[in-house]
Amino acid sequence: MSALSLYLAALVAVYVLPGPDMALVMATSASRGVGTGLLTALGIAAARFLHVMMSGLGLAALMSAHPLLFDTVRWIGAGYLLWLAWKVIRAKPAPEDSPQATESGRAAIARGFLTNLLNPKALMFCALLLPQFVSPTYGAVPPQFALLAAILVAVGLCFDTAYAFAAGGLARRLKGRRPMVKLQKGLLGGVFVAMAGRLVFG
Repeated sequence: MSALSLYLAALVAVYVLPGPDMALVMATSASRGVGTGLLTALGIAAARFLHVMMSGLGLAALMSAHPLLFDTVRWIGAGYLLWLAWKVIRAKPAPEDSPQATESGRAAIARGFLTNLLNPKALMFCALLLPQFVSPTYGAVPPQFALLAAILVAVGLCFDTAYAFAAGGLARRLKGRRPMVKLQKGLLGGVFVAMAGRLVFG
C-alpha cells in the first residue's frame, strides 16, 4: 500500500504539470466541444494502457537498445501530428448538428490514441517509472503491470476530464465572439505543430 501511495503521488505530479496530452485535450475541447475532448481523452487513455503493457513486455528496452527503431517511431509520430495540423487548418467550420457526429467521435478517439501511441517518449516514461513499483516479492509481475496500468489510466482520465470541462467552459463563454473560430482552429493546429516539434527536438 505504501508503494501504491507513492505511485499515485507520482502520477498526480505528472498529470498536474503541463504536457502534450493536457494540451491536446484542452485544445480539442476548446475548439470542438467537451464531448470531442472527452473522446480524445478516451483514446489517450487506451494508448496509455498499451504503453504500460508494452513496457512490461520489454518493448521500451528494445527501443532503447535500437535507437533506429526509436527514431523511426518518433518521426512517424511527428509526421502524423503535422498532418493533423494541416487538416485542422484547412478544414471548413461544420454546423453543430452535423450528421457526421458519429464519425467525428471515432476520429477523436483515434486521434487521441495515435498521438499518444506514436510518442515513444511516453513509452520510455513508463519504462522508467513503473519498474520502481514492481517487485517479485509482491507476486507475479504481469498482474502488477496490469494494476499499475489501470491506475495510470484512471488517474489520467480523471485529470483529462477536468481539463476538458475547464477548456470547454471557457470556450463557451467566448463563443459569441467572431474571431473565435479562427482562434480555435489556430489553437488546435498550433498544439499539433508544437507536439510534433517537441517529439522531434525535445
